[in-house]
Parts: sequence; structure tokens; C-alpha cells
Amino acid sequence: MLLKTLHRLPLVLLSCCLLALSACSRQAPVAAEAFVFGTRVELLTWGADEAVADAAMGEVLREYDRLHNAFHAWRPSEVTELNAAIAAGRPHKVSPELAALLDVASDMAAAGDYLFDPGIGLLVKLWGFHGDEFVAALPPTQELQRLRLAHPSIADLHIVDGVVSSDNPLTQLDFGGYLKGVALDRAAVILRSHGVNNALVNIGGNVLALGARGEQPWRVGIRHPRAEEAGGAPLATLELHDGEAIGASGDYQRYFELNARRYCHIIDPRSAEPAFATQSLTVLVAAGKDAGMRSDVWSKPLFIAGDQWPSLARQLGAGSVLRVDAGGRISASASMRERLTFTAGDDIDITVIDLAERQR
Repeated sequence: MLLKTLHRLPLVLLSCCLLALSACSRQAPVAAEAFVFGTRVELLTWGADEAVADAAMGEVLREYDRLHNAFHAWRPSEVTELNAAIAAGRPHKVSPELAALLDVASDMAAAGDYLFDPGIGLLVKLWGFHGDEFVAALPPTQELQRLRLAHPSIADLHIVDGVVSSDNPLTQLDFGGYLKGVALDRAAVILRSHGVNNALVNIGGNVLALGARGEQPWRVGIRHPRAEEAGGAPLATLELHDGEAIGASGDYQRYFELNARRYCHIIDPRSAEPAFATQSLTVLVAAGKDAGMRSDVWSKPLFIAGDQWPSLARQLGAGSVLRVDAGGRISASASMRERLTFTAGDDIDITVIDLAERQR
């Protein structure tokens, strides 16, 4: 793990999906950053003694390193051991921590109609996203069809007294769409245990806020999915309050382009292909238990759902959602629209959807 601690920064930019902090104050946060979970991690604390803040952030980043190594999808880890056993048709005893992760991930997958499914690791690998560099090539047609017909899913798993078995040997776990949210919630517990009650945690655009930035709320920017066309400016900004979390999924994070088409790492389990209908999907989750995890997980099925995202958002209880579709058109729930300040101004063309209204 690469760890770098930064002190007295006048402005810190949150990379990946969420980009900006509100600025002006004579005091500056104490910050640390690292590269883990395949992305940049940034921690900012406010108002705590510098030594206390450094100790707290160091513990958070050590925990992130442990989670990354313990549950990695393709480097040797407890997950790869379980995947090997599943492929061989053997029951496998897992740690209580992994068993708990599997239980929660199974419940979250079912709640989202399995559009978020950590059991499609072989599909993610087949499309070339098990690695840090991507080759612009389509998977072999026969292998893709084999997985499409087999329909591997976390629903194939059975857990009894910590022993995991599977009905489908092609089910392979990949927690890439889940673990960053778990890590956000872990950070909140660790920071508060050190008495650090004002902080912002950013894991590749998945963000959790604690407390405030002095007398002002934390302000973050939502990345424009075609940032290069927008001159690097964020699509919008919003204030995050104590305990709130925001998760973003986009086709601009891990992808390759072939024949003028973009293939991203977010795979639709129904088609066994990357989802094409959405450029970015951002969901804001109110303070509460597992807010970080829910923000991370919910953004995936809502991204994949395409134009059907409002009905799925109602089903999940995700009330604050912002979507940019494949054509660049913007839609948002009414509650999310109220929170956003768009860089282009209030005259931006946006479809506002009242999720409180029942579907006809």
C-alpha cells in the first residue's frame, strides 16, 4: 500500500467520480492518501489534533490494505481459495468475516433483482477486467455464450455453519462492486473510535462524510462522465452532511473502446455484456447503518437498469439518484435535484422524477 500524508492543504480534489471540495477557509484539513482497491483513496479530517488524525487515518489505511488483500478477486486471497473450491465442486469453510460479507451481499443482490451480482466474477474476467490494463478485444463467442446460459450468480451459493457450497461451478465471486462501500463504513467506525468526528472519506468516488468542515458542510463535486468534453469541470456539486454517503458508477473508470464503442467494467448479468445504456449513475444515501455499503452497491443495479432506474430505485428505497444516460441526457429524482448545484447553471436540461409517486 502506498501511503502519503498531506498537511495543511488549501484545497483537496477528490478524484475519480467525485471531484471537488468547497474551498475557502483559513484552516485546512489534515489529509492522507493511498492507492488501494485498485483506485485512489483520500482521507480528510477537520479539527482534530494532527497526531490523533494521523494515527486514525493510518489505522484506516492499514485496514483497507488488509481488506484488499483478504478479499482480492484474482490475486491469492480467501476469495480466490473459495472460488477454486467452487470450481472444483468442493464445499469450503470460510472465515466468519467472509461468511458475513457473503450474507449481506446475497441480500443486497436479491433486493436489486440480481442486477448487482458478486457471483459473476468469471464474466468480469472474461471481459478483461481482472487486471490493471485492458485489451481492446471482445471475449470468445462460445465462452461468452456458455456463461450466459449457465447464468452464474451469488444465489447459487449455500452457507451452512460457515461452509460454502454452490449449485453452479461457474459461480465465481468478485467483490469489486461491494467492498469499497464496506470500507467506507469501516473508516467511520475507526475514525470515531479515535475521536475524529469530522472527516471525509473518498474511495475512488465513493464518499462518506462525518461531521462538517468547520462551520460548513463538506461539499463534493460529481464528475462529469465526459469530463474531457466539459473541460474538467464537475457536472454538479452538493453538500454532504454527517453520516451521508454517495456512490457513483460510471463507464469512464475501467473500460476499453473498440470500433467506436465503449465497453465498461459494469457487466449486466442478464446479457453477460457490459451495460451500455448509462454513462454515470450517482446515488445519495442518508445517514444510517451501512450507508457507505448501500451507496456503493445501489449505484450498480441502478446503472444497469437504464431507463427503468426509477422503478428499481423505489424498490430499493433509494430516494436520491442522478443519472446521465448513454446520449448524455440527465435525469434525477426530485430529492436529488434539490441538493444539486449544476456547473452549467439552473437552466440545464434535466428530467426530474418524483420517486414518491406510485407507478401506474
